[in-house]
Amino acid sequence: MSALTQEVNQPSGTKMLSHQIVIIGGGAGGITVAAQLLAKNPGLDVAIVEPSDKHYYQPAWTLVGAGEYAAEDTRRPEKDCIPPGATWIQDYAVKLDPDNNAVFTKQGQQIQYKYLVLAPGIQIDWHLIKGLKEAIGKNGVCSNYAYEYAPYTWETIKNFPGGVAIFTFPATPIKCGGAPQKIMYLADDAFRRNGVRDKSNIIYTTAGAGIFPVKEYAASLMQVIARKKIDVKYKCNLKEIKGDTKEAIFDLTTDDGVSEITIKYDMIHVTPPMSAPDFIKESKLAGTLGAAKGWVDVNKSTLQHNVYPNVFSLGDASSLPTSRTAAAVRGQAPVLVQNLLAVMASDSLNGSYDGYTCCPLITGYGKLIFAEFDYDNRPAPTFPIDQTQENYLMWLAKKYLLPWLYWNRMLKGHPFERNLLKSKK
Repeated sequence: MSALTQEVNQPSGTKMLSHQIVIIGGGAGGITVAAQLLAKNPGLDVAIVEPSDKHYYQPAWTLVGAGEYAAEDTRRPEKDCIPPGATWIQDYAVKLDPDNNAVFTKQGQQIQYKYLVLAPGIQIDWHLIKGLKEAIGKNGVCSNYAYEYAPYTWETIKNFPGGVAIFTFPATPIKCGGAPQKIMYLADDAFRRNGVRDKSNIIYTTAGAGIFPVKEYAASLMQVIARKKIDVKYKCNLKEIKGDTKEAIFDLTTDDGVSEITIKYDMIHVTPPMSAPDFIKESKLAGTLGAAKGWVDVNKSTLQHNVYPNVFSLGDASSLPTSRTAAAVRGQAPVLVQNLLAVMASDSLNGSYDGYTCCPLITGYGKLIFAEFDYDNRPAPTFPIDQTQENYLMWLAKKYLLPWLYWNRMLKGHPFERNLLKSKK
């Protein structure tokens, strides 16, 4: 779910509400936690603060951009996702006051809580790339990081006549860190299928120093890049789009310092910078140091806030140092639920999250590397196959099985399938 922020002025005449557990965010994290809490104790008083009347399965937006999925099939009514027994407060959270256990909303509501769960998602900072907001969605400038723009990615790819195609990765944490590469590999396949690859130059620009943080998967990806003859530029960060002249401006970092380079493009898929929602960054719940700065400051094992023990967080807005994916939320939610219930019962916190996440790295139509790993960037495979290699069955899982599991099991509060499989080994 997109970040729950809007420019607002707090109205006068505040309406007072009170709930035992308040969850900010009705996306993957918030709904999963609410469903699991209520499955364990249907008598809990759980409220979900979520402004959108639509719920999105965002992992499929890459497939939308590749012509393999209809955008409308990634969207369902939010009311159908709210767990039975939970109260839906359809509003924006705009201010947090953890010293007084209060959340303030755009519509002038003050919600008191005994326990708070923060799962508002990530904020897309389109404005941080000069010219992007004006250029996006036309003249070859596309992005799969918004529901409304993903279909234009496919329109651009399928009609591409040849030329320079750029795919970018920014200098900030992002949700689904593999997505900028996935659409590039799919575009390469589509260009070959359409007979224009031999007159196309595909460039991958990443602000990072490597292709992927886990060496075992990175080695396989480098083979894919070599096979597809993709030009990779490291430490190359997009800072401006000139839509009228089709120019992309980058900061390129080398041993000699930072220099500005310009690349002319015929199409460019932009992964915009991202951050925690503003109301998180402006609150006492945000971290102030290092990688946690601006994100909800939680213990990476217990998911409990490092200062306020009645506050927990998971998902994209948390400070958890792992890739921001739906699979990570799948691993985090049971730990959070266990530890939150323990706090409520004045017991010790025994639930521990090891940083598990999964990034299904699509490397072409019918090809996928199922990258699973933990905090230490060690592979954490679920299946008895070599998951560092491209696999057709994993492609089928990405396209058909994972969406079904999301709607029918994850959001319903059912146990994580990986845990069930591992327990039988």
